[in-house]
Amino acid sequence: MPAQIGAGLAVIGAGLGIGLLAKGAVESVARQPEASGTIQVLMIIAAALIEGLAFFAVIVCNQ
Repeated sequence: MPAQIGAGLAVIGAGLGIGLLAKGAVESVARQPEASGTIQVLMIIAAALIEGLAFFAVIVCNQ
């Protein structure tokens, strides 16, 4: 049971992290539309790192 709680917390944290990341990216593009390409690339890289960490946490919690 504690492993499932840990996995759930990891997924909730990843969801919140990606939500905040997207919020910041949208606000940044609204302020500086000419930098949208760079912001998008950085956002995708950061989202991939967050998802990778969440996936790793779920795997570790379920072993």
